[in-house]
Amino acid sequence: MSGLRHAASEYLAIRRALGYKLTWQGRLLFEFVDYLDASGAAVITTELALAWAQRPTNATPLWWRQRLSVVRGFARHHQGVDPRTEVPASDLLPARFRRAVPHLYAGAEIDALLAAARAIRSPLRAATYETLLGLLAVTGLRVGEAIGLDHDDVDCVGGRLVVRSGKNGTSREVPLHPSAVAALRAYARRRDALCPRPGSPGFFVSIAGTRLDYRAVWHEFDRLRRRTGLTGRPGSRPPRLHDLRHAFVLRTLLAWYRAGVDVEAHLPRLSTYLGHVDPTSTYWYMEAAPELLALAAERLERAWGTPS
Repeated sequence: MSGLRHAASEYLAIRRALGYKLTWQGRLLFEFVDYLDASGAAVITTELALAWAQRPTNATPLWWRQRLSVVRGFARHHQGVDPRTEVPASDLLPARFRRAVPHLYAGAEIDALLAAARAIRSPLRAATYETLLGLLAVTGLRVGEAIGLDHDDVDCVGGRLVVRSGKNGTSREVPLHPSAVAALRAYARRRDALCPRPGSPGFFVSIAGTRLDYRAVWHEFDRLRRRTGLTGRPGSRPPRLHDLRHAFVLRTLLAWYRAGVDVEAHLPRLSTYLGHVDPTSTYWYMEAAPELLALAAERLERAWGTPS
């Protein structure tokens, strides 16, 4: 193992110990180190970092910038060990990031997805995906959090979930509506009957008895989306599985606004429920929904009066 590869391993271990997963970032960092080794370079330079970042010539400027940011973080750390290390400037490879507009699922669209899941030929797979999609829709869990649940994390007696694989290593408890508890209990009985000896402690299992794979879930969702004819708005990208989280937040906030709830006062509670470290992370969900902006404008108009 080269010195830089060993240093990269130590850097990633430190960052992951702080709660950062660094999955694709870790892969990119080792690719960069391999590039340096192949170039015969023992020191990180801005020139080499730029050349590596722009190697996929058909990629977008934003992807080049993200690749360079991976190098920049490691270079800042490694400069304390090797002063010869050059840290690429933050204004190199400028690119503007535009967040994708989420698809805000209507209730009928969610019902259609659940019906398509029920129609899956495999009884176990059908039960798994119907329950998984339903849980995502009514709790706003991240996909990784849902498939990361173990048997002991689902407390049907207490009516709650314990999320141990949250973003940035955080954990939290998620209370459940009685109807969600009933659906999870029914799935557990069905799962145990169809797969009595699973090879994983995961609550949701594949037909092989293993924990659901993230990519496999996205692939299955895309198949169900196509079957239901969900295409999204003209000119926009197709609806995503993660957009169920956005739809949950939208329904919650709309209900609060229509009920006259002080949304600003309650927003930290919703942030905690969603697993956001800071309520500012939750504001994006408000900005992404025209319906919410219209309600907020109406409330502001009532509070301040219509200008003459």
